[in-house]
Formats: sequence, C-alpha cells, structure tokens
Amino acid sequence: MTSSRDVRIWFQKHTVVGRSPWLDDCYVRHARAAVSESTQVEFFGLPVETYQGRLPADYVRFGQLEVFFSWYFAERALEAERSGYDAYVIGTSQDPGLAAARSLVAIPVVGYGETTFGFLRSQGMRFGVIGFVPALEEILRENLRQHGCARLCAGFEYVPRPLVEGGLADGDASALMPAIEEAATRLRHRGAQAIVPGEGIPNELLWSAGVREVGGLPFIDSDGLVMATAELHAATRERSTRPCARRRPKSAARRLPATTPLGLPHQSGSHKRPRLRALGDLADRWCRTLRSKRPAAS
Repeated sequence: MTSSRDVRIWFQKHTVVGRSPWLDDCYVRHARAAVSESTQVEFFGLPVETYQGRLPADYVRFGQLEVFFSWYFAERALEAERSGYDAYVIGTSQDPGLAAARSLVAIPVVGYGETTFGFLRSQGMRFGVIGFVPALEEILRENLRQHGCARLCAGFEYVPRPLVEGGLADGDASALMPAIEEAATRLRHRGAQAIVPGEGIPNELLWSAGVREVGGLPFIDSDGLVMATAELHAATRERSTRPCARRRPKSAARRLPATTPLGLPHQSGSHKRPRLRALGDLADRWCRTLRSKRPAAS
C-alpha cells in the first residue's frame, strides 16, 4: 500500500488490554503481517473497570449492556479522529456502535463483522460461523439480515468456551482444533464454502497457529481482513477518490452533548471520554431510572 504519508489505524477491541498478555502480543504480530510496514495499527481496549474476568463473554448476552458498549465504541471513534488517526476499526464480530460511529466522524469506520460478511457476499460464497459465545448469534443474524447476507449463512456452530480460554495463556490451540474441525465439517455438510470465526479470540488462536483451513474449508482471517480493509480505505480517502468521504469544514468542531444518550455524564471538557464505571452498576442505575418513571398504578 503506497501513500504519501504513514497511515494510522485505531483498532478498538472488546476486551480489556492487559488481561491476556499473549492475546495482546498476538494482535500486534498480526497487524505487522496484515498491513504495510508504513501503516501503524494501535490497539485499544475497554476500561479496566468494565468487567472483572478475563473475557466479556458473560455480558454480551444482555441487550441493555450492549447499548452501553455501542455508545462507547462510537465515542472512541471521535477520539480516534481527534487524535489524528486515519481509520477506525471496530474489532468485534457484532460491530457495536458501527452506524453511530460513522455518523460522528469523517474518517473511515470499518467493522469486523460487516467487512467479513461483505467480502463473502461479494464472492457469492456460503459460509458458516464458528464461535464460543452462543449469545451473539441473535445479534449476528440480525446484522447478516441488514447486510443482505442472511441467505448465504449455512449456520452457526459452537465450541466449548474452556477450550478457547485455555489457549489464551500461551496461544496453544491444539486442544481447540479437534472441536473446530468437527464444527467446520458439520457446516460443510450443510453447504458452507468458508468458515468465519464468531469472535476475535479464536481468530487469533488459529491465525497464530498457522491454520488457514478447517474441515476442508478456508478459514477467514477476519482480523487481518478488517485491518487491511481499514488501510485501503484510509489510503483511498487520502487520495480524495473515496466517493463516500464525508468532509467537514475545519472550523466546524464536533462536540459531544453534555451527557450520553443514556444520561451518562462526560468528564469535564468536550474531548474527554465518558466516565464509565462497571457496566453492571450503570445498568442498575439505568433500570432504577426507568422504574422511577413508570406511571403509578391506578
């Protein structure tokens, strides 16, 4: 990828940086392999107080918590643009805050899920999804419908979560591979022509292990694809040939409202991120607010 200057990409993860050092390092190595030497991909995670465990898998099944995640991912796009990044990546399959982020910034915003499914649709390929968080299926199926890809989906399969978490210590995917192979074979029998990782973590485990095919089908490297796509969009926009580039006058400053759409306060100053406490506390507070607004029983 040639460009008159280096491209900077903000990759927003759905995990807390530092909880899994191997995973953090793997993303960095993956970026070096996926984009040009002159392109810098920097990884950012959720606030450390968001959840206490290693992974957020226990939280994504709650729709209202996903609302908080969506607002946070969209707000981070604003911070990326203000900090001089050329593209913003939502690095999780359900693409939280994708539409909102695009409405807030002029830089390209690309999502893990939309990029992967859009690529397969452009090739007319039927695919199956293999993950370890069944709660995401409802969200992903709705996204597939919106992206016009639902008819190409051969189905979803899931592997035991402990097998995925077990590989995070050192990247050893040997215990996970038999379950992945079996799931991919079942999807192949149902008509799939490619396999999509349902989350970024199995994507990284298999990429690091050099796995490019499972169950006789190509395994799509969604993380690598979304980074390369972000680089392409950023370079194209710089050349002023991207037809959907949204330009704003430099004098037109974009400011956040005093509070988020859910009534969460921002830190003082329009360029600060929201004060996000534990999502459970925020959800509890929001539910109490809703209950207080209910009309009294007659």
